[in-house]
Amino acid sequence: MNFDYNEEQQLLADSVRRFLAKDYDFESRKKIVASRDGWSPAVWATMADMGLTGLPFSPDYGGFGGGAVDLMGVMEAAGDALLVEPYLATVGLGAQFVARAGSDAQKKAVLPQVVEGKLKLAFAHTEKGARYNLAKVAAQAKKAAGGWAITGEKFVVLGAAAADKLVVSANTDKGLSLFLVEKNAVEAKAYVTLDEQRAGDLVLSGTPGELIGTEGGALPVIEEIVDFATALVCAEAVGAMKFACDTTLEYLKTRKQFGVPIGTFQALQHRMVDMYVAQEQARSMACLACSKVDAPSDARDRSRSVSAAKIKIADACRHISQEAIQLHGGMGMTEEMKVSHSFRRLTMIAQQFGDAEHHLARFAALSY
Repeated sequence: MNFDYNEEQQLLADSVRRFLAKDYDFESRKKIVASRDGWSPAVWATMADMGLTGLPFSPDYGGFGGGAVDLMGVMEAAGDALLVEPYLATVGLGAQFVARAGSDAQKKAVLPQVVEGKLKLAFAHTEKGARYNLAKVAAQAKKAAGGWAITGEKFVVLGAAAADKLVVSANTDKGLSLFLVEKNAVEAKAYVTLDEQRAGDLVLSGTPGELIGTEGGALPVIEEIVDFATALVCAEAVGAMKFACDTTLEYLKTRKQFGVPIGTFQALQHRMVDMYVAQEQARSMACLACSKVDAPSDARDRSRSVSAAKIKIADACRHISQEAIQLHGGMGMTEEMKVSHSFRRLTMIAQQFGDAEHHLARFAALSY
């Protein structure tokens, strides 16, 4: 497999990195995180102007028709910069349901606005006790005048605070289904997560919703799109790992003990090499996952490859983030050091969409 970007992908990745390096340095990010909304409308508008919000959507709706491989460079840059804007929630999750399962009318109403940066979405699916079981949903939807009425609770909805619309999963008489819901029709409690992103818990009490796709046919769509989003966070993790490795190496070169840089100590050199090896292995697996979710392969092969990647990524997230903190010493845990925030994000990515234990079980089940 060729792990190098083509010319267009490399140019896009470079332009995103330049933008984030200039306008999204660590001090700027701290101000955004501390703001009331926890994300920057100005940064979001610039991302839309750069075409990032339209990258994976059809040209019929103003997009560029890209896939997960095309998004890899964007997600790596986001991981490096610790981007807190609701990019994954909107582009990698919420809008994907409309793009892949929505009616023509829904696509025309939603996707052009997403591409232009005027509309943000979130996927409301996780419930108490479900863990990583995508099929375990207690929320109910009943037919009502002019549509559907949804009742239930959703927890840790990524990007809920910033969303204008929600894609909500609920059971009907025919099984698990998906609905498009207006955010202002839902009771929401927003909060800051461990990695300084915004999420929310939602209460739906007869909330009106519009059916997306086929009634009772949501599970395969959810599995496909969650695999797509998992591949994207694998790529994001690679960017965060690269920063952790690079900044740790720089620290080892400058921090002195006994009159010499601590990077001259062989034991620390070995640990640093192990970090870079783990990063490169993680990047290879992220490439595999992104290529599989883009390829017209069968669902079993796609899910198996994504689980294999997530297992390796979760292990690398733990190893690299913890080594980076330890090699920095006590100062690595301080709020002033970006590496401590990278540690938090890598810790969250290791759990997001399934931890290593969950994906080991899924990989084994899909191997027979």
